[in-house]
Amino acid sequence: LSSVYHPYHPRARAGPHTGDPLLFADTSSAAPPMNNQGYYTPGYSIGGAPVGGPADAGVNNLFADPMASAAMMYGSSLANQGKEIVNKEISRYVSVNKLKYFFAVDSKYVMKKLLLLVFPYTHQDWEVRYHRDTPLTPRHDVNADDLYIPSMAFITYILLAGMALGIQKRFSPEVLGLCASTALVWVVIEVLVMLLCLYILSVHSDLSIFDLFAYSGYKYVGMIFTVLGGLLFGSDGYFVALTWSSCALMFFIVRSLKMKILSSLSHDSMGAGATAKPRLRLYITVATAAFQPIIIYWLTSHLVR
Repeated sequence: LSSVYHPYHPRARAGPHTGDPLLFADTSSAAPPMNNQGYYTPGYSIGGAPVGGPADAGVNNLFADPMASAAMMYGSSLANQGKEIVNKEISRYVSVNKLKYFFAVDSKYVMKKLLLLVFPYTHQDWEVRYHRDTPLTPRHDVNADDLYIPSMAFITYILLAGMALGIQKRFSPEVLGLCASTALVWVVIEVLVMLLCLYILSVHSDLSIFDLFAYSGYKYVGMIFTVLGGLLFGSDGYFVALTWSSCALMFFIVRSLKMKILSSLSHDSMGAGATAKPRLRLYITVATAAFQPIIIYWLTSHLVR
């Protein structure tokens, strides 16, 4: 017993036990060897693929192939040509610079134009002014047509229609959407009919599609005036406002289109045809003006009861 518990008794040291796993791995040694996936290699790329791997080799082969490079350059040139062709075709029908012209307005022009639409009878000079064969912008000429007032008047009409339906407890999103779409579709139909008549009769004029939308959209100002008259003064006020706005709009359109349609020259070689051209232009102008009260009544009568 004394020999077992004696503190100075020499004991044999056991060798390291390799059967059981270590609790903590020794990380102070060199980096672990490369496994099957190729991690921890000296040439490992941060981008996610080892340098010299299959993906890198495929990319290098793609750019090294002259046929592939030529195909990429040819495809890029085709894409650029297609983009130019699309932009050119769009600019033929919808010119961005020309569209900016119809929105070149200021507050002074808007006030004068609204007064001209409501009280056109006192206006004397209806001639559109030009500078170096280019018409002046609306902010410099009250006789120039614009698209700002028709756009804002359309939005105001929709809001006023919603308020009128709400007062009568008939408001619903479906009814308001139907009212907006109907008002927009009528203007589009009117413009298309006008273009068709000008094309069939071979009338040469300075009117563009933007001009037609502008003159057709001015009716929204009269529609706002008519609905307000009906909401404030009942049915009697509605018909008085309808009569005033219709007559004012008809007078405005006849005097405005007279400078663009009736004064345009036709290159017809037939004498009888040349004689009939002014009469046809007059019919187009009068029919366009006479159609405005019908649309105003159709789009506003259901809002006032």
